[in-house]
Amino acid sequence: MIPLQPPRRLIDVEIDGETVRVPEGSTILDACQAAGKDVPTLCYGDTLTPKNACRVCVVEVEGARTLAPACSRKAEPNMKVGTDTERARQSRKVVLELLGSSVDLSTTPRAAEWTEEYGADPARFGDEAATVEQPAKVDNDLYVRDYSKCILCYKCVDACGDQWQNSFAISVAGRGFDAEISTEFDAPLTDSACVYCGNCVEVCPTGALSFKTEYDMRADGTWDESRQAETTTVCSYCGVGCNLTLHVQDNKIVKVTSPHDNPVTKGNLCVKGRFGYGYV
Repeated sequence: MIPLQPPRRLIDVEIDGETVRVPEGSTILDACQAAGKDVPTLCYGDTLTPKNACRVCVVEVEGARTLAPACSRKAEPNMKVGTDTERARQSRKVVLELLGSSVDLSTTPRAAEWTEEYGADPARFGDEAATVEQPAKVDNDLYVRDYSKCILCYKCVDACGDQWQNSFAISVAGRGFDAEISTEFDAPLTDSACVYCGNCVEVCPTGALSFKTEYDMRADGTWDESRQAETTTVCSYCGVGCNLTLHVQDNKIVKVTSPHDNPVTKGNLCVKGRFGYGYV
């Protein structure tokens, strides 16, 4: 049973000249969303502690020397925030250019839209720009690791670590362009502490981690989200009551996610709930 909490004091925050009222302790991003402002995010996860890794959500706060990451900076009473100032737009443009020149963003939702919106030109660094390109790691039948799409947002590390699963199977190894998500001593995934819960896949914002079914269908050119239906149901394996969202295409389940607002799972599942749908 969740204990009752005392009500939080409401504060007023000015977002692009519009005053919104949010609970004390809210982030600037919460205030922006309350004001209906579309602030881009990549490393932000609604079930994880913000890591401030990607910096595409930066906004300009009146009186501040530097731009502030909206996903983690707490809103303060009477704070004045600019989400679409020239300084914020220029910063997002450069970040998107650097990411687009070094990482494959082809399966990152809205990446192409933001690149166009902010006038980013990743190609301006030339064909010789360093990248993280590498072959995808297909070493099991459940999910694929394609680190050429990884932006090192740390979300998978946090989901595998102390924020959710507590398996600690993965971490960041290496420096610079050699940095990548790795198992301990770079051991094969099958020999690591991974329990194949797939919670890392759930939080990955770029498609660097994906269901094996999705990876194969994309390779065949048959993956089509516009033809997929989503049905939320309850996992039948045990009595915990985890919610599953089944993604169905051509009358076949192609992947399973979990609602982030569900009080039981909050987006997390075990290996049976995430991948054990073959019997259906």
